[in-house]
This record gives sequence, structure tokens and C-alpha cells, in this order.
Amino acid sequence: MLVDGYGRAITNMRVSVTDRCNLRCVYCMPAEPVWMPQPEILSFEEIERIVRVAVSLGVTDFRVTGGEPTARKDLPDLVRRVVSVPGVRDVALTTNGILLKRLARPLWEAGLRRMNVSLDTLRGEKFVHIARRDGFRQTWEGLLEADRIGFRPLKVNMVVMRGVNDDEIVDFAEMARTRPWQIRFIEFMPLDGDNAWTRDQVVPAREILEKIHARWPIDLVAQGPLTDPARVFRFKDGAGDVGIIASVSEPFCFACDRIRVTPDGKLRTCLFSTWETDLKGPMRAGASDEEVAGLIRAAVAKKEAGHGINDPGFVKPQRAMYAIGG
Repeated sequence: MLVDGYGRAITNMRVSVTDRCNLRCVYCMPAEPVWMPQPEILSFEEIERIVRVAVSLGVTDFRVTGGEPTARKDLPDLVRRVVSVPGVRDVALTTNGILLKRLARPLWEAGLRRMNVSLDTLRGEKFVHIARRDGFRQTWEGLLEADRIGFRPLKVNMVVMRGVNDDEIVDFAEMARTRPWQIRFIEFMPLDGDNAWTRDQVVPAREILEKIHARWPIDLVAQGPLTDPARVFRFKDGAGDVGIIASVSEPFCFACDRIRVTPDGKLRTCLFSTWETDLKGPMRAGASDEEVAGLIRAAVAKKEAGHGINDPGFVKPQRAMYAIGG
């Protein structure tokens, strides 16, 4: 078992397969991002090897992220590789849905069964404001296709930003009541590429829940695994549920079970880490699996107690979210 210095078992790895994206969401990247040189991006063979080594250390659950992972050519082939690694228990995907109408079926056939689709507004004109691209129709059609094929659970992630889309909280909650999807409201975190994040833009979980409860009473579902970042609330009339990820106002770092691999092969022990461990360099230089495993163990041993967003001396990571992997 892979255990950090605080006794937390690490069983979850998020693997970012590209920094590239077909949107430019304001909470994730600058308007004009600088992409990594393609040779610096991990190959499918290198990703598969990292997954295999991680499994040997006790990691069982994997999430494919980006940038936008569907922008990576032949993504279903990678999913098939990861799903096929002995010891892998679960593989999920986080996507903006733009290419999902075309890729949902190939991803299903590759063995994927779970995904989260990012959607921050139900209004086309506001989508352009948030994503700096016109893509609402494509995302919506991608969601419908994933639903039709049978992806379960199908989760919709909404990053809530004050003065931007907080007026749609109830609209998203209503969608959870009318469709077999779980809506996940996520507090706005300081990982924007333009360094424009301020605390007054954060709509805390308490306020989100109050707005929903005022329209439809909700109750906290019996607490699931502590390692699940979302608290789930069910409508009292049984018409669905919603999830709340309160990363800023109610951090869940004490139960964190995840590590991350960036598109260029750096291991990060926290989304907000200010340091990284290079895996790609040693692998390309001929390191053995045992040596790569040693690098992972050493990094996990130094995993942070928490992200520190609420600490007086908080230092924002130099990389924006698109270059880390959400």
C-alpha cells in the first residue's frame, strides 16, 4: 500500500494526457495559452507504464484528464490500454464534452463507463463568456449522446463563480431532478491562468445549498467514503441528488487519496503543489520500474497535509490548471 507521511493511503491517480484544449475557460487557462512542445508530452506507452507501476504500489483508480483529454489523438486506444492493466479497478474521464458526440461510443467500446462533463452554464451567450469559445451546443449534444449510450454515473461539473453563473444554481439543480445525472457544484479555486482569482468570487457550499434548499428541500445522503471529494445531497421528495465540492470553504485534504501526473510526466502530490517529481526524464533515460516506483514512493512520503488555500502564506502554483490536469 502507498501511504503518505500523514497515514493517508494513496489509491487514486489522475493522469493528464494533454495540456491542449478546444476551450479557454477563464477559471482554467489564459486567453492565449502556451502549449508544451509535443515531444515533451508523455506517449501512450509511457502513460501505460506509469499506470502499471502505480498499480504495483496499490493505486487502483485512475482518471484521464487534460487540458481536454478528447483533444488527444486516439484517446480510446489509451483508455483501452489503461483499462486492460491488471489491478486497475476503475477508470473515469473528465471532459468538456465538445467532441463527445463523436467519441462517446468509441470510448465505451474501449471499456470506459464513467465520466464527468464540465458545463458551467445553460445559456449559450454566457458559455462564450466563460469558455471564450462558442461550444454550448456541442457540449449539450455530447452529454445527450453519453447518456444515450449508457454512461453511469454521468456527472455534470459546474464551477460556480459569483457574478458570473451563480444565478443558475437552481437551474442546474432542476436538471438533476429531471435527468439521470448528478450535478456537482464546485467552488471556484485559485488555478486560473490569468491570475485573476479573488476570494470574493467564491460562492461557498453553504450558500449554494441554501439556494437549492429554498426551492426544493434537500438532505445530506449518508456519508460515503471520506476520500470522495463530493458531499451528496438528495431532494426530500426523492427526485434526484446533487454533489457539492467545497474545496475552498470546507477542505477535505485530511482524507485525500490522490496524486497527479502532468502531461509532461511530472508527479504532483496535490493540485496546489509548488514542487513536482519528474518521472518522464528518468524513464526516458532508462530507469527500471523499481526505480520509477521509488520516485513515486519518495514523492508521496512528502505529500502536503493540505492545499493551504486558507493559510495566510498561501502561494499559488505557477502552473494553471490546464497544464496540471484537473
